[in-house]
This record gives sequence, structure tokens and C-alpha cells, in this order.
Amino acid sequence: MKKQSNLSRLLGYAGRHKILTYLSWVFSAVSALVALVPFWYIWRILDEVLRVAPDFGNAVHITHYGWMAVLFAVVSVLIYIAGLMCSHIAAFRIATNIRIDTMQHITRLPLGLAESFGSGRLRKIVNESSAATETYLAHQLPDKAGAIATPCGLLFLLFVFD
Repeated sequence: MKKQSNLSRLLGYAGRHKILTYLSWVFSAVSALVALVPFWYIWRILDEVLRVAPDFGNAVHITHYGWMAVLFAVVSVLIYIAGLMCSHIAAFRIATNIRIDTMQHITRLPLGLAESFGSGRLRKIVNESSAATETYLAHQLPDKAGAIATPCGLLFLLFVFD
């Protein structure tokens, strides 16, 4: 029998919020790709300036390209925020469900085992562990999706600029 991965085990706690985790990865990757579009517009500005040199008055699209670069930078940030919202909703749900399941499991353990740890220490362990999963799911996984998408987008841009 194949062993279940840690990520699939974590996503098992998500319930109907699992789709938000996947959406956060998509939004993060799309945001990373859209963040590269301003570089293309900057290249267009430089290309136009160099093409019309020394008669710079013929470079009429510079303002448009500049504003488009700003627009795509803002759109990239908004998409990233949407991805973070999705990932945080799912991560908080998963962390909550982990806390609930863990505390239910602890209540079924022999009383002597729970007393050997102490209730405060046991609660602290449960809270810190579930908070660590929230950090991983809400921040590190979406950032990993963006980190994978960025080099792919950069490779594409290298072919466009050449």
C-alpha cells in the first residue's frame, strides 16, 4: 500500500476548503507570471527609444508603455493578494480541524498520559504545531508555486527579447 504524503494528509483536514489551497497555488503562479509583464513593457520603451534615436520626438508610445507596466505590476499584486486570501482561509480551516481532531484524540487517551505532560504544555504543543501547518500552507506553498512559475516565465521572456 502506498504511503500517504504529508501534504495530502494535511489537505484531508481541509474538507470543502481544499479547492482554495489549489486556487492559491494557481493565483500565486499567475501573479508571478503577470509580474514579469512590466519588464516586457520596459523593453518596449527601450526598443522604441533606440529605434527613433536621435529623433526622440517620434517615440510616441512611451507613456502608454509606462502606464501599462504600472498597471500590470498592480494587477500582479492584486492577484497575489487573492491567492493569499485563498491560502489563509484554507490554512486556518486546516489548523482548526487539526486542533479539534488532536484534542478529541487526547481526550480518549488514558488520563495518566495527559497528566504526565501537563495540560498547559500539551495545549501549547497542539497550538504551536497547528500554527506551523498554517504558516506552511498559507505562505510557503503559494510562494513555492510562484517560485516555480517565475523561471518558466523568464525563459519565455528570454526568447521574446532575443
